[in-house]
Amino acid sequence: MAEASEKKAPSNLAIRLATAAVGAPLILLLLYKGPAWGFFLLTLVVGLIGAYEFFNMTHPGDRASQLIGLLLSAAAASGVYFGHHRLLIAVLAVIPLAGPLVTLARLGDISTAALRACAMSIIPLFAAVPITWLAVMNRDHGPGWVVMAIMFAWFADSGGYFAGRFLGKHKLYEAVSPKKTVEGALGGIAGALFGATLASLWYLPELPISRSFPLALVACVLGQAGDLAESLIKRSTGVKDSGAIVPGHGGILDRVDALILTSTTVYLYTLFSQ
Repeated sequence: MAEASEKKAPSNLAIRLATAAVGAPLILLLLYKGPAWGFFLLTLVVGLIGAYEFFNMTHPGDRASQLIGLLLSAAAASGVYFGHHRLLIAVLAVIPLAGPLVTLARLGDISTAALRACAMSIIPLFAAVPITWLAVMNRDHGPGWVVMAIMFAWFADSGGYFAGRFLGKHKLYEAVSPKKTVEGALGGIAGALFGATLASLWYLPELPISRSFPLALVACVLGQAGDLAESLIKRSTGVKDSGAIVPGHGGILDRVDALILTSTTVYLYTLFSQ
């Protein structure tokens, strides 16, 4: 069994690296050479797949509710990207109210009604909107900020993976994610700080290290919390992976759970620091 596990780990790592080698250049090409609306369409697709994976966990087998949830998610993402202040306020007002109303119409098992009502109200805002912030930043501030937000998440994930695998001894939050360790979390912070260094010294020189380091630290800590939050939902619904769409990573949510929080953190920084 141990031998099989050892063989499986490098294979999974190879798949992860191959996926990144294909995906990263395509994202960069779209960011730097493509139209802003093209990148928005990419974030919309990613956000909707993530929302679907959430709804598949909270509304298993209920295709009608899943479809309604996806429509709400698309409306929320589009409202954030295209809307003015009034439309954004309308989105924030209507979507939370939709959860209980949809659940009344699709009652099902009464014992899970509260979970489904809350999920319908929250998932469009939690899964679709934060990924859309990347498209907003690309349009309003340029691709460098998007690359940095993605680097915070992906470098933290890589740093956490290797530090946890080779140095991990102390459990971080065993009840939610048994494999995550304190050493892995610290490796994740080191990865995010490396991403901040690249940003300040290379493609985003207007952001000095004195600002990029604190931003990376906050984004990484919140990103790891987002990772744990997704693990919490998966564990509570009895799901191992949110999906299987990304080779070596599972579902879209398994790849962007940290990005949900890092993109929001970087977006809020651009919003209030400019």
